Amino acid sequence: MSSEYLWPARNVAEYAYCPRLFYLMEVEGVHLPSADTERGLAVHQHAHHPTSPPGDTASDDSEPPAVVRSLVLTSDRLALTATLDLAEVSGTTAVPVEYRKGRPQYLPPSAGGQAPQVQPWPTDRIQVGLQALLLREAGYQVTRAVLYYAAQKRRLSITVDEELLAEATATLSAAKACAAGDRPLPLLNDPRCVACSLQPICLPDEVNQQQAPPLTTMSPRRIWPPHDEGAHVVVQQEGARVGVRGLTLRVTEREGQVTAEVPLATVDMVSLLGPVQISTQAIHVLADRGVPLAFFSSAGRMVALLDPLDSVSAQVRRAQVRALDNPQRSLELARALVTAKITNQRTLLMRNHPALPGQVPAELKAQLRRLASASDLDQVRGYEGQSAALYFRHFAGMINGPLGDSFQDHGRRRRPPPDPVNCCLSFAYSLLTAECTGALRLARLEPTVGAFHVSRPGRPALALDLMEPFRPLIADSLAISLLNRSELTAADFHHTAAGCTLTPAGRKTFFQAYHRRMDTEVTHPVFRYTLSYRRMLALHARLIAAWLLGETPTLAFLTTR
Repeated sequence: MSSEYLWPARNVAEYAYCPRLFYLMEVEGVHLPSADTERGLAVHQHAHHPTSPPGDTASDDSEPPAVVRSLVLTSDRLALTATLDLAEVSGTTAVPVEYRKGRPQYLPPSAGGQAPQVQPWPTDRIQVGLQALLLREAGYQVTRAVLYYAAQKRRLSITVDEELLAEATATLSAAKACAAGDRPLPLLNDPRCVACSLQPICLPDEVNQQQAPPLTTMSPRRIWPPHDEGAHVVVQQEGARVGVRGLTLRVTEREGQVTAEVPLATVDMVSLLGPVQISTQAIHVLADRGVPLAFFSSAGRMVALLDPLDSVSAQVRRAQVRALDNPQRSLELARALVTAKITNQRTLLMRNHPALPGQVPAELKAQLRRLASASDLDQVRGYEGQSAALYFRHFAGMINGPLGDSFQDHGRRRRPPPDPVNCCLSFAYSLLTAECTGALRLARLEPTVGAFHVSRPGRPALALDLMEPFRPLIADSLAISLLNRSELTAADFHHTAAGCTLTPAGRKTFFQAYHRRMDTEVTHPVFRYTLSYRRMLALHARLIAAWLLGETPTLAFLTTR
């Protein structure tokens, strides 16, 4: 375990107090940034920079010691690797200096004292204790260590004695014992969870509420972060080129003129349509930041998705394969997904079809009753297929004008889409597939191993599974809205031998509306907090992971009324 990766928790000692956090970060390799971690990263970059002011260092001697920055030490005996912010070395004596972004701990003044007592946080003491162990094993004498608290520019000296070293060794052993087992359940109503950047992965309140019987009856605190501030960058201009310049993602047109610049810190996903070029440097930078890169054909079919390697978790993937290899577990997941999908299809028809025959909602409700008693996946697929056929038979009634009549003539057809309605649906489904694949990647799930959809080469089966409840809510409602509000008209489509496709102007309008839809906030029916649709996808992907790991006994997908 490397101390350079001990964010956002302070160090291995804090992991001992929050074992699930330790397990996620050090065993599964899950790291999510937050405002706190970014500020901490800036402080550490300052410590590692060779021009840091000497006032930050530990020595008060007239003869300054040699300062070694970003010192990496490894002990085979301790099975520990750490990167020290800096060490001051004088001959065979070394003093580790650890930078902290915050403030030290203040204790109330003792009886008769005039001021509160200032001391390092216990977790910070353990971290420099581990560093002292590594330095001693490397042959140095270590009698003291220094903690530099950047918020107050305060330097605290710590005596390195046998008591500190014993406490550090015991904490390290506790962390190793945690790593050797399965992922523990999250803490219960712990105040530290609110500020933890891993809350959206850990889902402490949601997991505890789903236990049987529930470990808590309180409503889950809102998933962090509450708003989706990131940008989904879509580049579709033929001949455009995507590159990076400093901390900016830059798009240039064929002639070399810069058409857009987006700060890399705000980019959540990049999608390229058709003949758009991207530099190798940009691919590396996006991968380093964990930003998925999707490639689409000019017609909107997803061709590839570059998946950064930081998305792998052996435990989650192992649980996924084992669970979805079990027919009963696959049946449970498929039934929950299709139930939510049919429910949302029924709601959409009842909301938007002005002359919907009364037997249609009744038949869809009957399909839900049959689905509840389905005994295998083939039955689930049969009920889903019958419901989809009924749904699309009446889909044209939700669209005004001749474009709806054209869809009525053709019905739902994908490859190639023969009319504007099918074109909008296929385009929206492709984008939604990419979104679901990205959400599964963040949840450390393998998109190609699904339950309801059969796994085939090149098919993101689990992404298609996750998409099922959201098809009516996002893609279908988007197509209906665009056409009924005349944001897209017949002039925004052109017909070729390859089918009906959007014009460049039509695609631009479509993307603008799509992102508005993804930013729309809805209320979760179980947890009762509101999230954007994009955050809802991420939440449901992580809930699937929790269910696969056995942390939650049931599944509940988003439905609206």
